[in-house]
Amino acid sequence: MKRSLMLCMMLSAMVSTSAMANADLAKAKNCMACHAVANKVLGPAYKDVAAKYTGQKDAEDKLVGKVLKGGSGAWGAVPMPANPQVSEAEARTLVKWIMAQK
Repeated sequence: MKRSLMLCMMLSAMVSTSAMANADLAKAKNCMACHAVANKVLGPAYKDVAAKYTGQKDAEDKLVGKVLKGGSGAWGAVPMPANPQVSEAEARTLVKWIMAQK
């Protein structure tokens, strides 16, 4: 019983650290200048992005492309600029974190 409890605590700590690390990555790559988790800033809230794309087979690839190359029209008139400072691996990490924000 104690082992199970310790294992659960360790796994929980690793998951929350991973989630925090991805929020830190979003801050480091300047994503949070235009986005927030729960509310619209200049761009949509991450929870709204997750809600819109949940269930779409190609959502991760589509969003990775938008992070890297930018996009327009999906959320109104304000375009999202390309982000050359973000690698594809970082974009995938960010998108997975965003999709978990629902």
